[in-house]
Amino acid sequence: MKKQTPTISEADVTDETVYLNRRQLMKNAVTLSALSMLPPHAQAAAKVYPLKYRKDASDLPLTPEQKVISYNNFYEFGTDKGDPIKNAQNFRTSPWHVTVSGEAEKTGTFTLEDILKWNPLEERIYRLRCVEAWSMVIPWVGFPLADMLKRFQPTSKAKYVAFETLYDPEQMPGQRSRFGGGGINYPYVEGLTIDEAMHPLTLMAVGLYGKTLPPQNGAPIRLVVPWKYGFKSIKSIVSIKFTEQRPRTTWSELAPNEYGFFANVNPKVAHPRWSQASERIIGTGGLFAQKRRDTELYNGYAEQVASLYSGIKENHFF
Repeated sequence: MKKQTPTISEADVTDETVYLNRRQLMKNAVTLSALSMLPPHAQAAAKVYPLKYRKDASDLPLTPEQKVISYNNFYEFGTDKGDPIKNAQNFRTSPWHVTVSGEAEKTGTFTLEDILKWNPLEERIYRLRCVEAWSMVIPWVGFPLADMLKRFQPTSKAKYVAFETLYDPEQMPGQRSRFGGGGINYPYVEGLTIDEAMHPLTLMAVGLYGKTLPPQNGAPIRLVVPWKYGFKSIKSIVSIKFTEQRPRTTWSELAPNEYGFFANVNPKVAHPRWSQASERIIGTGGLFAQKRRDTELYNGYAEQVASLYSGIKENHFF
């Protein structure tokens, strides 16, 4: 399948002053080696080392940083939106290893430092749409997942890519029981087709707002798939596996009538318990005064990704 290069219209570019101001801040950024020696809570506040910039942006204002780091779904640290920021601050992100296995010529276990050494960082501003019908606009720091996966030389049998979150009940209180962790059978697992994983928009993120990724947002490395509902963007990844068969995914196993494998944002396909036609914009007012906007097909990225699903009936898969 032909891969598409993201095309962003003039209206989709964030105001240049936002970039210029942030670029100035980056001039004083610390290096990766210095970051790796910081404790987790300090890493979250440190500036990421210099990176190149892309304007794969949104026509919507950025969500305030404080909202992005304090309003989270990360059930490993609790099911309330404020639980992750309270319960994740001592989460250990160094040393960190990612195991790559399955249908690929080169596999093994790699340090986060190895992965970052291979992949230059860039900033991408993406819309985030939660299946719960709320949204944000976030400036992520990361690199295309495809750049990382190509290094492992997946074989022709690699039809899917499976991901797994760290399992560590000592650090992640939500994993200690299914009751405390939202009924999930941990560890959290997710998956993409190989074409989705290789798409230029699919990002591996290690930071946001020009800073190292905070624990509550999926430190030290997470997936970001902007045209899918947020639960597909798995956090704190420790395993990547190339598979021939479709991998199991956490929410599809937990509630298959509510959460499908593809989980592409689609305003015409309602969740069984609520409409997906519109969304609350986080950071635009109090709980009962938040602005709403109409939800866009594929979260506004239809031009780039619709060809991935040619011939697939979306309402059949979600």
